[in-house]
Formats: sequence, C-alpha cells, structure tokens
Amino acid sequence: MFMQIAIGAIGIGIVLMVGYLVIAQVRTALPTTLTANPCYGGEVVGECVDNTSQYVEDTTVSDGMDSTQATVFAGFGLVAVGIIVLAAFGLINIFR
Repeated sequence: MFMQIAIGAIGIGIVLMVGYLVIAQVRTALPTTLTANPCYGGEVVGECVDNTSQYVEDTTVSDGMDSTQATVFAGFGLVAVGIIVLAAFGLINIFR
C-alpha cells in the first residue's frame, strides 16, 4: 500500500513538473499585454499614479501564471515525499 501511494505521488509530481515547464515556456513566449490607461492626460488623483502613459501593462495574465506556477511547485514536494516513502519502504523490506 505504501509503495502504491509513493508511486502515485511521484506520478502526480512528474505531471506537475511537466506542467511547470510548459507554463514557464508559455510565460516567456507571451507578449506584454497592454491596456488603455484610464488616467492618461488627466489629473493624478486616487489610483491614477501615471497620467503620462497612454497604455499600461495588464498584470492579470502574469498574476494567473504566478498562481499556476505556485501550484505546480507542489509537484516538486510530491516527488520528494514519494522518493522518501519509497526509500523507507525499501529499508523496511531489507531489514525485515
């Protein structure tokens, strides 16, 4: 039973690591997304801190990529846990 759990954790971790590599490559391939600056040419008040740029960078895509990469980092932990459990299972069988 422990071996099945460890192999499952390693499998999930490998899938998440491949996902991490895909997300990292997509992030570098995507161009910077620009949106119209609602503060352009107006007064600098409240949330309007930049009234000199006609376009501002849209951070929703990069924020989504950050959260996806944070989730994928859990895959590295699953691989580590799976390897530790497999090693412990092997040591138990050796000394049994």
